[in-house]
Amino acid sequence: MASLNPRTTAYEFLGPAGAFLISAGVPLTTYALYYGCSEQTGGCPPPGLTLSFFTEKLVTLPFHLLEPSWWLNLWSELWDTEASLMYLAWYTFCVVAWRVLPGAEVPGTTMRDGNVKKYKINAFSTFLLALGLVSGLILRSGPESFTFLYERWIGFVTASVIMSVTQAVAVYAMSFREGALLALGGNSGNIMYDWFIGRQLNPTISILGAEFDIKTFNELRPGLILWALIDISMMCEQAVRRGGFTGVTDSMWLVLFFQIGYVADGLYNEPAILTTMDITTDGFGFMLSVGDLAWVPFVYSLQARYLAFHPTTLGPVYTALIILVDALGFYIFRSANGEKNDFRSGNDTRNLQYLTVTTTSGKQSKLITSIRITLGIYLMALAWSLPTGIETPITYFYVVYFAVLLVHRQMRDDEACEKKYGKDWEKYKKLVRWRIIPYVY
Repeated sequence: MASLNPRTTAYEFLGPAGAFLISAGVPLTTYALYYGCSEQTGGCPPPGLTLSFFTEKLVTLPFHLLEPSWWLNLWSELWDTEASLMYLAWYTFCVVAWRVLPGAEVPGTTMRDGNVKKYKINAFSTFLLALGLVSGLILRSGPESFTFLYERWIGFVTASVIMSVTQAVAVYAMSFREGALLALGGNSGNIMYDWFIGRQLNPTISILGAEFDIKTFNELRPGLILWALIDISMMCEQAVRRGGFTGVTDSMWLVLFFQIGYVADGLYNEPAILTTMDITTDGFGFMLSVGDLAWVPFVYSLQARYLAFHPTTLGPVYTALIILVDALGFYIFRSANGEKNDFRSGNDTRNLQYLTVTTTSGKQSKLITSIRITLGIYLMALAWSLPTGIETPITYFYVVYFAVLLVHRQMRDDEACEKKYGKDWEKYKKLVRWRIIPYVY
């Protein structure tokens, strides 16, 4: 296995120091977006959230860290036993649904050791089952029966972070099993960095006699479906406050339509993730676990949570304009992503004859020169935030976040492709000049 698992010689994310800062920063940011934009803290942002407030907290923080009572108070604020049990039940439901519901076995890409893993595809069925159960609960008991995600928000965030840390520790320990195939970027020998970036490429366990791939399961199921359920819970919270579902605002309906539609599309096209960098290249560590389980459901639902306590009415004109922005973004994202996946997998070649390609030397690989995907998802992120209006910049957080994320992902892609294709990649970049936004970047 030594030849298959060479030592990692180059760091990403500024190495171990960056891995530590991101590992601490992602949970802290998730909490900060709640305390900086919530009804419970007084607004979005709260009136007392000033520079002097932060200065005072920073000065007194070192002294508080030495006080056991401060830690106990913090824990009592963040921990919610009932929310944690409900989160554990939700994760268990997703695992049972994966095992019990029927689904096709789809092969992934060929790995470095020559093996081809098969994945059970039934995430969309799990999504439909969850929606059916939640819809039945709401129809039977009213919208007030499904507002607990709003009411116990911090408890659910804490439960998801604990699950993320636990899984990251477990899969790091599993990576030392004999015969484990490691990620090329996660075998540095530094515990902090490898734990964060992911040491093992495809950590797998056996559940009821079936091979359970932890990375692909977390990529689409517990966090992504929970994001949709959180949005529904926020809509129920607004409905309770405004006299029923007829009082739900057009802005809330837009956010639900856009975000749940995006979730449904991703789950329906589940096989497409098997050719992404997350699955083919990255190991599974804290970076992916906290992103999948905590960041996606509890940060991406920020707009719906804001509208739950701050209803906004748009009117037909603004509604139509926002729909156009999202539709354009979705068209670019879905069509380009579908073409890329079909091209990589060799499917539907007759439908892809219009794509322009360049052939590389060596292995005679082909690169698509006529599409770039990232602009589409950025437009969608903007459309998801526009329904919240312009009263606060906080609800536009992940418009900025996505810009940073997409630029970083594009830089990672460029670096990986330059190593793989060499001079052919330079030729490719001359043919495809614009990385994300035509004539801008």
